[in-house]
Amino acid sequence: MAADVGSSSLQLPCVFSPKSRQYLALCAQDGRLRIWNTDSKTLHQEYVPSAHLSATCICIAWGPCRTVKEGPQRKKRKSEAVQEEKADLLAMGTAAGSVLIYSTAKGALHCTLDGGHSGGVNCVQWHPEDGLLYSGSDDTNIVEWDLQTGKARSKWKADRAAVTSLSVSPDGKLLLSAGQIIKMWDLDTKEIYRKFTGHSSAVTTLRFATTRPPDSNGLYFLSGAAHERLLSVWQVRQDGKDKNSVVSFTLTDEPQHIDLVQSNNKEEAVRLAVVCKDGQLHLFEHFLNGPCKKPLSPSCSVQMSDTKDSPVPIPLLAAALTADKLSVQLAYGNHLQPVMERVEINTAERHICLTRDVQTSLSLTMETSISKVKTPIVNNKSKVLVPGLPGHQAPVKGTSEKRKKDTDTKEISIVERLGEIDLSTVPSEKGAPKGTASLQTDNFAVLLVQGLESNDASILNKVFQTRKEMVIKKTVARLPLPAVLPLVEELTKRLQGHPFTAVLMVRWLKAVLMHHTSYLASLPDLVTQLGVLYHMIESRVKMFHKLTKLHGKLYLLMTQVATSDSSNTVTEVDHTAKLVYEEESSDEDEASGDEALRDDEDSDNWEEDEVLEKMEEEQVDKDEEEGDPDIRRDSKENGEEDMEHGNESEEE
Repeated sequence: MAADVGSSSLQLPCVFSPKSRQYLALCAQDGRLRIWNTDSKTLHQEYVPSAHLSATCICIAWGPCRTVKEGPQRKKRKSEAVQEEKADLLAMGTAAGSVLIYSTAKGALHCTLDGGHSGGVNCVQWHPEDGLLYSGSDDTNIVEWDLQTGKARSKWKADRAAVTSLSVSPDGKLLLSAGQIIKMWDLDTKEIYRKFTGHSSAVTTLRFATTRPPDSNGLYFLSGAAHERLLSVWQVRQDGKDKNSVVSFTLTDEPQHIDLVQSNNKEEAVRLAVVCKDGQLHLFEHFLNGPCKKPLSPSCSVQMSDTKDSPVPIPLLAAALTADKLSVQLAYGNHLQPVMERVEINTAERHICLTRDVQTSLSLTMETSISKVKTPIVNNKSKVLVPGLPGHQAPVKGTSEKRKKDTDTKEISIVERLGEIDLSTVPSEKGAPKGTASLQTDNFAVLLVQGLESNDASILNKVFQTRKEMVIKKTVARLPLPAVLPLVEELTKRLQGHPFTAVLMVRWLKAVLMHHTSYLASLPDLVTQLGVLYHMIESRVKMFHKLTKLHGKLYLLMTQVATSDSSNTVTEVDHTAKLVYEEESSDEDEASGDEALRDDEDSDNWEEDEVLEKMEEEQVDKDEEEGDPDIRRDSKENGEEDMEHGNESEEE
């Protein structure tokens, strides 16, 4: 019933109506709500946003079907009583914080729930029995709405982060909410019943898998998070030891749409249909009776492609399980004009590829059912907010006739935009002229995402040619997480090419590892995704070790050759004098006169020194005569020894 959609604008809400699966409700890129009839394959109703819809629709949830007995009690929300169960009310959460209730029976807006949230509404959930609605928002609050009065009954803070997903138990007593931590609330007291932790990113999917009470150890629910390729199943145990998930279902990509048939007892298996972001459908069937250590792979995977010579995959938008176990209701193609089909699937085959020609399947045109479309009339003076972020206002002119005429206008293609934007004219100096076109880093990130999605070599070459470290870092930092793996794969391909391009690619790879290592580490199949890159780097490193050895040997040889050359040049030095200096005779006479004067001065100094030495010797002799005779003997002996040493030195 719920649109399993988070705050991401890439995922557009698309939900089948409950039980009969008669209607498919979806919001396309143009911000309009379209309701398609799955039986007649025609457009049932279309709701065009006007002044009361201030922003684009983020999530959709169908209300419970109502029977004949419930009809007279709820005439306020219904135009007429029907004779069978029929889906009527549709809740839409918007980015402006309001919740819109649309009635398919009236073909118009039933009411608007305002004033509950200050941020965008990420998820809405209906109570299975009472006329209550629950909404979670970016403002971290949960609001309980009463549709009889159109006002909020209660409001409480659910998490520190934004509330991205909600789910009400089948008995209507418990409520699951999730940001990054999953909390189970008692709806009577609005208090936390249990907490579950295990997801590293925002939880986008919460669904109860069984209808058993929580005190029987038989209550299970499943959760899926953004950028995670698995669904976790949690058991609500009576003893409270439910910290870890008990079962994991492996997927090929992030879950985008989920439909399941709940299990009423242990003998009944849970049937699960999951549409992933890559457009594949995975079917599971499992008995929930305790923990299972190994992750469970799908019993059957379904892909769709067209009938051209080179098949192109057709993305699946939503899938709904039917009472017949062999058939599945599918919606595929484009959000603006989807194709609905009931397909019988042989679950004995693990992988099924269905080929369809989408162009011939789209037999419906807007003119055939234009009478069923309800378009609100807009005054010329009033302003209508364009679908997008709140606060981005733009006047919309005219009525539906003018809108039809404007549909022929074409947007500028990516190639034309690239022609207008020249990446080589980015001003690098302060004195650059103002007329040159400068491309900011956010434009680089947008171009890089477009190039990776379209696999356009010209766009990628222009983006990868930049050498500025800051531009590379900011571009990688602003890259959305789903584009990280395609970027790594593209870098791996280019690293295997010419070494000149490999030098540039290493800078990008370094920036990716600096900014997105935590995301890459959370991928379950990281080894297979980065195996080629790892082996290539390992082989390059092995060769680098050998090259460094060779470089060292060559360096030794070159230095030896250089030293031998230098020694040869030293032996061949010319010893002949290049210049001889001879002094004149007058200079020699002056020099001899100076030397004689110096000798006289030296001789006078010698005489003075001899007089001083004699006086010192006499003083020493007097001291020796007055002193001890032993000292004199020692001195004589020392004198004799000194004389002997002197004689030895003279003989030598």
